Amino acid sequence: MTSKHETILGNARIVLADRVIEHGWVAFVDGRIAEYGEGSAPAGSEDAGGDLIMPGLIELHTDHLEMHYVPRPKVFWDPIAAVVSYDGQLATSGITTVLDSLRVWREDGAEEVDGRAGVLAEAITSARDANLLRADHFLHLRCEIPMPSVVEEAKELVDRPDVRLMSLMDHTPGQRQFRDEVKLRDYYRGKGGGKTDAELDALFEKRFAYQKAYAATNMRQIVALAHQHEIPLASHDDTTEENVADAIKDRVSVAEFPTTMEAARGLHRAGIGILMGAPNVVRGGSHSGNIAAVDLAREGLLDILSSDYIPSSLLMAALQLPKHVPAIDLASAIRTVTKTPAEAVGLADRGEIAPGKRADLIRVHVARDIPVVRSVWREGRRVA
Repeated sequence: MTSKHETILGNARIVLADRVIEHGWVAFVDGRIAEYGEGSAPAGSEDAGGDLIMPGLIELHTDHLEMHYVPRPKVFWDPIAAVVSYDGQLATSGITTVLDSLRVWREDGAEEVDGRAGVLAEAITSARDANLLRADHFLHLRCEIPMPSVVEEAKELVDRPDVRLMSLMDHTPGQRQFRDEVKLRDYYRGKGGGKTDAELDALFEKRFAYQKAYAATNMRQIVALAHQHEIPLASHDDTTEENVADAIKDRVSVAEFPTTMEAARGLHRAGIGILMGAPNVVRGGSHSGNIAAVDLAREGLLDILSSDYIPSSLLMAALQLPKHVPAIDLASAIRTVTKTPAEAVGLADRGEIAPGKRADLIRVHVARDIPVVRSVWREGRRVA
């Protein structure tokens, strides 16, 4: 170990893919993990003070960028500045690789970020090219299947080299996550600035019409587009056996947020990875009244966690999993936010502390059950 670019972190709990070294060290050279060991570190090491050293977290589904771009209704922030602000929050939450989830659809009369996926994708590229980003950013195209323009908009983005995932969504009232129309009305009243029942009636009628006119054709085209470009597919809010059968037929790799135990069991039997929200774990249940992630974990049906709308929840949930489900040890819990999501989207060069893997690492201190990310390295370079 003689490289001038070498870093050694000692006096740490090292979280490997299959076990935890309670007192050990890790060395990385020129952006890659070189070796690790138990006991005292070699000379010249940095003292980690007994903190956890683990792989940087890997996030497959977060639309949190939208909150930075449109922080208030009708307020659009500079998109590059929004990306930089959002990226900083990700890094200090321990996320070193992220798939930025962009809405790929337009809807007449809709505001916020509908139809602006291209703007945000270009802002991410500009920030990356200017070396403004701490995390490694890829794209996740969220395709709302019933929307008239979704295929056209997906085609505008699908050739980008940073697209790593496409998801198949249908938020039509009465479908999937929103089978209960009362819950959907409550959701829109809270999120949409207090829509009246008459406004919601008109919105729902339009959504029903879109679903009837476009969903079947759009689904076939989006699935074909993903397979043509060899982009992994994710289903979204699977609820019924029919939804599971569709996911299998479409060769889905990841099932995001299944809403029932029935669907989760069917997806698991089919070998489809199940992704659930980290806020669901931290809060003790779904904010929309669907199945609890911890209940899936107890049955061995939880493969991947996603921060969804709260970046800091990803690390919190992973560290809490062993307390909720004693059969899940710390190494297994951390795999749900590192190695497993990396493999799901073909990022085999990261997600674990192993020789030759990228030195994407975080140092985590835990006090009063709250994790604090003290340091972040991306490809061996300290970024936070």
